[in-house]
Amino acid sequence: MVLKNRPVPREPLLDAEIHSEGFRQQREARRSALVEDYVELIADLIEDGNEARQVDIAARLGVAQPTVAKMLTRLCADGLVSRKPYRGVFLTEAGRKVAEESRIRHQTVEAFLRSLGVSAETARIDAEGIEHHVSAETLEAFRKAMTAR
Repeated sequence: MVLKNRPVPREPLLDAEIHSEGFRQQREARRSALVEDYVELIADLIEDGNEARQVDIAARLGVAQPTVAKMLTRLCADGLVSRKPYRGVFLTEAGRKVAEESRIRHQTVEAFLRSLGVSAETARIDAEGIEHHVSAETLEAFRKAMTAR
């Protein structure tokens, strides 16, 4: 436990191979986070009864349309979305699976934060980052902790 204003003794360094695993997992999480954010948003737009259009994706992510166009090209190449001229963006079966897994992780993290007393707005914002970096083991621990309460 960390006490306020008190130095915490440093743990000895782990073996380099073991130590590097955490950094490798974080790099992978950063790479997949953007993809997951896009497909989850596309699923949300479609489920909300709208088309997932490039302009709407850009507005909701707070990025420029050329940024979205570049990512959509990548998502198409990865087999997660399909595009139709003069229409919106559609998720493939693989894209729907990624979106659903991302949504479940997000909801679990957000619910856990709320169970700790974090405000709804802060929990929503924090969960957006944490969901991409949390392991399956930690998510399961979050679920168990919430059901134990």
